[in-house]
Amino acid sequence: MELFSADFLTALFSIIMIDLVLAGDNAIVIGLAARKLPKEQQKKVVIWGTLGAIFIRAIATFGVVWLLKIPGLLLVGGILLIWIAYKLLVDKKGHDVKEGKNIWEAVRTIIIADALMGLDNVLAIAGAAHNSYLLVILGLLISVPIVVWGSTLILKWVEKYPVIITIGSAVLALTASKMIVDEPFLKVYFENPPIKYGFEIVIVAAVIGLGMYKKSKRNK
Repeated sequence: MELFSADFLTALFSIIMIDLVLAGDNAIVIGLAARKLPKEQQKKVVIWGTLGAIFIRAIATFGVVWLLKIPGLLLVGGILLIWIAYKLLVDKKGHDVKEGKNIWEAVRTIIIADALMGLDNVLAIAGAAHNSYLLVILGLLISVPIVVWGSTLILKWVEKYPVIITIGSAVLALTASKMIVDEPFLKVYFENPPIKYGFEIVIVAAVIGLGMYKKSKRNK
């Protein structure tokens, strides 16, 4: 993938979008872990907790990027990501995070909770990066400052404009479909562009359609 080509920029946009859509969990975890601390200590918890969580995610993402080079794992990862995209639309997440009694306990809580909850984020970014560690680094450099200082604002936007979640789910589904068509032993079936792009459109449409149907059925 050439630097700053259309494919490169599309992948970079996908990584940033994934980071921002899934940043709501980060905001919730920080808020719950720091809720009993004084205001001046909460700022330190936000910075150190988020940076620690991002560091762990970065290491995990690099590991998954490497693992996805193993034959068959792109297909498995793509299927898992389709499920994650669907669940993003239909699930109402609950969070059971114990508040910290001091700064470092709160920071530790944030890092551990985020590591356990961030598996979907890691898989999604690794898939969108298409084996490029540079894309992972650029995505983190752009999105980390936004997540650190704007995660609560992002969460408010998501609550006010639910379409953001729908867009995020579509990006995840598109990433999943691209992982599947890039699987080496399946590439022969997707050499024809109409078949390749048609498959990607069908996957995105199916995830959004089924997700919206499930939500409307639940809300009745």
